[in-house]
Amino acid sequence: MNALDIRTVDVVQYVTPLREGGSLPAIVKASDGFMYVLKFRGAGQGKKALIAEFIGGELARAIDLKVPEMVFMNLDDSFSKTEPDEEIQDLLKFSVGLNLGLHFLSGAITVDPLVTKIDGLIASKVVLLDSIISNIDRTPKNPNLLYWNKELWIIDNGASFYFHHNWPTWENHLTRTFPLIKDHVLLAQATQLPAAATSIALTLDSAKISAIIQSIPEEWLVNEADDLSPDAMRGAYTRYLTTKLSMIDVLAKEAQDAR
Repeated sequence: MNALDIRTVDVVQYVTPLREGGSLPAIVKASDGFMYVLKFRGAGQGKKALIAEFIGGELARAIDLKVPEMVFMNLDDSFSKTEPDEEIQDLLKFSVGLNLGLHFLSGAITVDPLVTKIDGLIASKVVLLDSIISNIDRTPKNPNLLYWNKELWIIDNGASFYFHHNWPTWENHLTRTFPLIKDHVLLAQATQLPAAATSIALTLDSAKISAIIQSIPEEWLVNEADDLSPDAMRGAYTRYLTTKLSMIDVLAKEAQDAR
């Protein structure tokens, strides 16, 4: 199976922590000269949050939503040795290895849905994407959406796919809908749900899903607490997504009813 062409860079400078995120991401400079928001494998939800972030972001990109470029970021152990803050020091120490970076959108502002008018089709696609990936964290309190260059950008999908925190029961989630969509920050502006469902169904084929899942770094899928092998996990993510896509009209109707 073909994987996506995701670049790998090295962290060369830790610039500043972003205190607004619960997982304490940071702005860093990479070996390619660009600035990134670095999501750490050593943070609260660990590597599974990186997997959710990566899959959710690349699915959003595949359905023509705007997502900052994502890169795999190597972090070596030199940064923890020079960091005075103990909490950040520990985070850096536990995150040595491959992490996830999102291109830093300088000057971007957090979306306020009461102020920012979002295109109805785009809002509908975001709502349905979050239904598909079971994203519990795109609410008015925490939109996880940016406005940059007069366009809406999708960030922070790490709270998705919560079934992967308990692999023995993951199959129970396959045919569930997503009632929490009633709290979605863009639900009121999602005026084109049927059209968005049709567009997603046409755009997101099995080859694209497979390419995204095949691109997850192997080391993120290895966890002593999990019984499933990396290949079995890839199969589970793939089956989950293809099942949800087959239910896209049901998810659209659920969101429409919640509106």
